[in-house]
Amino acid sequence: MKLQFALDVFNLEDALSLTRQVRDYIDIIEIGTPFIMESGMNAVRRFRETFPEKEILADTKIMDAGELEAGSAFRAGADYVTVLGVTDLATIKACVAASNRYGKKICADMICVADLPRKISELEELGVQGIAVHTGVDQQKMGRTPLDDLRIMKKYAKHAEISVAGGIKYHTVPVYAELKPDVLIVGGAIGEAENPAAEAKRIYEKIQSFNV
Repeated sequence: MKLQFALDVFNLEDALSLTRQVRDYIDIIEIGTPFIMESGMNAVRRFRETFPEKEILADTKIMDAGELEAGSAFRAGADYVTVLGVTDLATIKACVAASNRYGKKICADMICVADLPRKISELEELGVQGIAVHTGVDQQKMGRTPLDDLRIMKKYAKHAEISVAGGIKYHTVPVYAELKPDVLIVGGAIGEAENPAAEAKRIYEKIQSFNV
């Protein structure tokens, strides 16, 4: 399992500074949707320049113009780009075409997808390389967790890498890790910690204990 650090509410310089603190304990840097809305592809370019050894995910949540928008993020330096699973299959197919052209990966964000088994089958048939369990912030406030969706994805996904997000913290890592996703996504638990480096370290080490 890899640890993906999600940056959602930081300005660019603060985000770079924070990530420098935790760089030894993260595998993937996620340039979150609010961050991209604020700083655009410049954020992706700056992180690629600053952290050449890390994988970078641009959480673009593409809904239309798949090839154009995915291509823009890949050219900026993203290794992964997200598309919304609820969008038209033609858009997803266009995103996959862009990922193949640049030798990178598309991850389908499954927020609000109703029929997960059917959608997983469609996405894998199109060649989507990753599928993300995503319980949104507003859904979390209503008491929903990603665990049930993660179980479904583990059951039906045959090829795609599975990542999971949704308020994951140190004490909940074992619950998710036991289901063996490929990537655990952590944001606020690290970014809002009193000591982000120490928190990233203990979350990373907890994940590694499940990788043996």
